[in-house]
Amino acid sequence: MDPLPKEGEPAPAAAGEPSRGTASSSGVVVQVREKKGPLRAAIPYMPFPVAVICLFLNTFVPGLGTFVSAFTVLCGARTDLPDRHMCCVFWLNIAAALIQILTAIVMVGWIMSIFWGMDMVILASKYGEIIVSTPMLLGLS
Repeated sequence: MDPLPKEGEPAPAAAGEPSRGTASSSGVVVQVREKKGPLRAAIPYMPFPVAVICLFLNTFVPGLGTFVSAFTVLCGARTDLPDRHMCCVFWLNIAAALIQILTAIVMVGWIMSIFWGMDMVILASKYGEIIVSTPMLLGLS
């Protein structure tokens, strides 16, 4: 049986365990990516004022803001579905709007519509940060 350390003496390190004084702090970098479904990834990156208008429309008339946002795709708005054709993304947004309208009767569509509008505003704020920082990255300002 091992004797217990006396007062004032450090305890010996266990086998395979580094001593506390010499251990280096090595950090582990973990990257988390949100996996988006096709409907969620089809939400377009719009200018901030347009996204706020769509949120307002979705709040009071479920699906209307999503319907309006579908047309921004035809105007060249970027989405998280770069490999899909513009018309396909347009129809995905129309489908999301129809789902919101048809399920608004049982409140599910209304809640989905409000969250959809909030996602539009969040994406628009990220879009604004990208647009503002791009000239700085290119050394134009």
